[in-house]
Amino acid sequence: MAWIVLVFAGLLEVVWAFAMKQSEGFSRLWPSIVTLVTMGLSFACLAWAMRSLPLGTAYTIWTGIGAVGAFIVGIAFLGEAMNATRILAAVLIVSGLVLMKLSSTA
Repeated sequence: MAWIVLVFAGLLEVVWAFAMKQSEGFSRLWPSIVTLVTMGLSFACLAWAMRSLPLGTAYTIWTGIGAVGAFIVGIAFLGEAMNATRILAAVLIVSGLVLMKLSSTA
């Protein structure tokens, strides 16, 4: 169950990162509210998952999901660049996440 909550926390991180971008420096009300609410939920889910998962594993997975998710959202919705170097970087992050999961004792 902790792994499911951790993945959910990572997905919420993607949502709050996107909403923060849309808030234009917290100058727009609704994106700012979405940012703060999803940020709080993401942290709460991460904290709950950390009750049974190792710190390094949980934090790495959470930030990795956020990083790769934000990368994908940036390309899909914000027109950010997609090139071989950026794709390789994302693949390396995902590879690290898989290795971290495989090495976890929880």
